[in-house]
Amino acid sequence: MGKQRTRKSAAKRFKISSKGKLLHRSHYLRHLRSKKSSRQIRSLKLIKVVTGKYEKKIKKMLGVR
Repeated sequence: MGKQRTRKSAAKRFKISSKGKLLHRSHYLRHLRSKKSSRQIRSLKLIKVVTGKYEKKIKKMLGVR
């Protein structure tokens, strides 16, 4: 059986915290910001935590057990 490879696309987008949580930056923030409210832009700047079935899948992509 070969080595497990890290999905580089996932490695660029997600980070594992020291407690083992999966963190990522919000989308919808790159362009067309003039129509978004200041409150929405502020909330999008925060780092989000991934939970549920996606967390399991992404951790597998990153090679975390």
